[in-house]
Amino acid sequence: MSAEITARKKAPKNNAEALKVPIEKRGRGRPTPLRYSEIYGQAENYRGSLENVWDRLWPALSNAQNEQEVATALREYGRPYDQTFGPLAALIVGVLQEDTFPKRARSQQRYLADSLAAFGKVSPRRSRDICAQERMKAKRAHHIVRYEYYVECSCGYDGPARDHACRKCGATIPPHLFG
Repeated sequence: MSAEITARKKAPKNNAEALKVPIEKRGRGRPTPLRYSEIYGQAENYRGSLENVWDRLWPALSNAQNEQEVATALREYGRPYDQTFGPLAALIVGVLQEDTFPKRARSQQRYLADSLAAFGKVSPRRSRDICAQERMKAKRAHHIVRYEYYVECSCGYDGPARDHACRKCGATIPPHLFG
């Protein structure tokens, strides 16, 4: 058995297969088991759920002081999402008592959804940071930065357009040609 172990340890240094594997450097800090895109997706899902029941649920949630009162409010006013938010009652109490909890309804929904999205695996603050980071990634997704038109105008100009018009005489490009 020891011969097998030593044989495995002494692999040839010039192995062609080993050279094909790309080496990725790990970022700083402790590696996280969390998938940020899943947390963001869960936050968006929670936000939609909260929008549906917020008018009935918020008055009861705003008066809740402990975990039992939050669980009762979710059972009575949060249907059909009471099973989703029920296990997070203790986390909801903490989020509702934060000093930075917003005043407007839409902001409250988003704040609560973003805070609960990580299921308590990280702090509510970190969960909101992750959601904000993913939101920014979504905004920076691939998009066209600039597009150019080359025109051949009746005035004799042949070249790139400026602001959908001929650079020489200013004749505009008809909208049906943008397509």
